[in-house]
Amino acid sequence: MNIKITGTGSYIPDIIEKNENFQNHEFLNSDGSSINHSNDIIIEKFKAITGIKERRYAKPHLNASDMAFFAAERAIVDSKVNAEALDYIIVAHNYGDVRNDSHQSDTVPSIASRVKHLLGIKNPKCVGYDILFGCPGWVEAVIHASAFIKAGMAKKCLVIGSETLSRILDPHDRDSMIYSDGAGAVVIESTNLEGGILAHETATYAFDEAHYIYFGETNNQESKSKRRYIKMYGRKIYEFAITNVPAAMKSCLDASGVDIKDLKKILIHQANEKMDEAIVQRFFKLYNMDMPKGIMPMTITELGNSSVATIPTLFDRILKGELENQSISRGDVIMFASVGAGMNINAIVYKV
Repeated sequence: MNIKITGTGSYIPDIIEKNENFQNHEFLNSDGSSINHSNDIIIEKFKAITGIKERRYAKPHLNASDMAFFAAERAIVDSKVNAEALDYIIVAHNYGDVRNDSHQSDTVPSIASRVKHLLGIKNPKCVGYDILFGCPGWVEAVIHASAFIKAGMAKKCLVIGSETLSRILDPHDRDSMIYSDGAGAVVIESTNLEGGILAHETATYAFDEAHYIYFGETNNQESKSKRRYIKMYGRKIYEFAITNVPAAMKSCLDASGVDIKDLKKILIHQANEKMDEAIVQRFFKLYNMDMPKGIMPMTITELGNSSVATIPTLFDRILKGELENQSISRGDVIMFASVGAGMNINAIVYKV
């Protein structure tokens, strides 16, 4: 028995928010002081570091659960499974449904329960739950699904990552330009087909690192609002990621028994272009190799960082032939790898 992804689906929101749309923002430092650069320079430096020139935002009437449903529906159709035969629906997110006209996150019922309702699944033995694991949440949810199947507790699982980060952005924080919205889903099954999940690795660093990504008040010290927004210590995250993620990736690949030269693609969380490149370069250096050209497909330039949705969305777009000069074929060995709030790291080696 092997554990394979048999269907994929994604939802890319319609609203395109370009970098130039931030020209009129009043960006401030975390202490409320002015940034000694014009917005032109701030945006130019941002693009040079992150690689992002535009991102996608959900339409006002759509929430994370709606996008999760759209992606799930497409994955189910792609897999040709009967939705009533699903044993688990696992949804990775971090902030629940944040409605466009509300400052409050709505997490009851779970996003998974909402998706099950929208899919019209009547089978009570189809269990739905959410996972909060930072940006690596979707990868960790895939690991959960694999564990259920290995244990004989499930045969078919639906795993989704969905987020509307546009609803929790501080307009005075230049880091807010990183984030975006989106959803991706896969159906995972036990199968007699060759390949599947070969190895996985997960770690949580929380002694010093737990609050590198957190919820905090606006950078605008004159604001009387107590609303809280997504915040991060960017430099600390960068140093943490390039130090710890390559080693976790190596541990995972070594456990799989796959030779580094047989690794065709690395689908890494679309967090920051420069950081992702540094991670993958350091990973190959651990094998005394240079990073092969084209091994790290990227969508961050157009889609931004949609947290848990970046990897499943990237995977779906490549499989559907929607990413120029990128392809994945049957028999290819690929790696999923992510890092994010927790601080959490994980990786999966997967044979298509």
